[in-house]
Amino acid sequence: MGLSPAVIRVPVSLRRLFPRASFVGCADVRVTDATERSDLCRPRMLFAAIPGTRVDGASFADDAVRRGASSLLADRPIAGVSVPQCIVPDVRQAYAELCAALSGSPSRRMKLAGVTGTNGKTTVTWLVRSMLESCGRRTGLLGTIEYSDGRRRERSPLTTPDSRTLSNWLASMLEAGATHAAMEVSSHALDQRRIAGTRLDVAVITNVTQDHFDYHRNYQNYLATKARIVELVKPDGLLVASADDAGAAAIAENARGRLDVVTFGLRNPADVTAASFKESLAGTRFFIETSGTRLHVATPLIGRHNVLNCLAAAAVARRLEVPDEAIAEGIGRLAVVPGRMERIAGNQPFAVFVDYAHTGDALAHAVATLKALTPGRVLCVFGAGGDRDRSKRPLLGRAAAAADLPIVTSDNPRSENPQQIIRDILPGLHATGREPYIEPDRAEAIRWAIRHAAPGDAVLIAGKGHETEQIIGSERLPFDDRQTALEALPPVPHFLKRERAMVPV
Repeated sequence: MGLSPAVIRVPVSLRRLFPRASFVGCADVRVTDATERSDLCRPRMLFAAIPGTRVDGASFADDAVRRGASSLLADRPIAGVSVPQCIVPDVRQAYAELCAALSGSPSRRMKLAGVTGTNGKTTVTWLVRSMLESCGRRTGLLGTIEYSDGRRRERSPLTTPDSRTLSNWLASMLEAGATHAAMEVSSHALDQRRIAGTRLDVAVITNVTQDHFDYHRNYQNYLATKARIVELVKPDGLLVASADDAGAAAIAENARGRLDVVTFGLRNPADVTAASFKESLAGTRFFIETSGTRLHVATPLIGRHNVLNCLAAAAVARRLEVPDEAIAEGIGRLAVVPGRMERIAGNQPFAVFVDYAHTGDALAHAVATLKALTPGRVLCVFGAGGDRDRSKRPLLGRAAAAADLPIVTSDNPRSENPQQIIRDILPGLHATGREPYIEPDRAEAIRWAIRHAAPGDAVLIAGKGHETEQIIGSERLPFDDRQTALEALPPVPHFLKRERAMVPV
């Protein structure tokens, strides 16, 4: 899954691509293929010796040459190798630019929207694709759930692919007849310059709240990394940013004068906003308002956070010349984003939702949404990932404390003791005086919540969303919150299944 599609490569002169580079053992290097992994090297490929966070790619140069690499890209001359070397200041950036050039610089030949932010990236990109397809434009997509060139799709291993895979997918989109694409841009990809060779027509910043501090260390670093997406926007491009999020608003303010900027929001003054909400567990109706225009839309997605996602996507679509009627149709036809407040329907008198919320901010929004729309109680099953940012664990506990019954369990404990992760979560709950139910076995926690749900209640299963594995130690065990919940629910009678199948989407 997620393998790079085969594309026709364009030979590239490194002297021409990097005129300020220096060369060892040659005056120029002509490249037809490249990789940053020595184990993938084949004859006549270039090997990019990228300095990593744990190991230096230069230490794999000998292995790459043994496997057939005919040249190296490095930030300093590597002794003991006989092949030509191109020396550049930033190997990560140069490798990304080289991958783009080898694929024919596909982002310069299509309309591309890139979405970054702590939460909402997946939903915004899916909405953008839906709007574009509603007016007949074949659209590719790269993100947390899938990679698609507009004809075929594969499950994605990374939110934002590595530089080679990214450029190959964009080129494959062009070959498939796609004229547009939407992609999620993770903070890791921005920090590692994976998309340095890609140019965006529109960049979106949904929000910048706490996540990945195990990698970025603190909020200031995280915010600065997110701001790098501005560097990737074409000179005539657009930045779309939340006016309700302090981090996104700050990035937008700094970008004014260099780029066109459009803001969206519900709380603070914004260029694109919404009014006249009608909300229920079946969906949301509202008007998208901009200066002088009002567009009525209805979405099966629930919650004010999804209204914000619709506003961001609408701002992108308008820049890409999507008519208002296609914007409304695109919003209405997207019935579900896998694992994003996805309703699990059995024959039960209460609601069950699976959501990817795995940050304090996202979980707080998910709980608040269901509290506002549910006549009964909200039961919230959640945990925190192991070997990841420990500082957000009590924040998850505090967010879940707003539920009527928080249920603490495991969520990809990896190499950590699940009980220790739970102990790290509990202070956030105890600070509010809330006592949770604790069940480290995630499947049993889901079953327990469903057994204890009463008519009119809502069960929120948060953290894993679309994921189909539970990582325990070094093992990746099959596990799907949606399937586990469905199996715990009373089955839908056959006659109801037939009736539901006849209801038009």
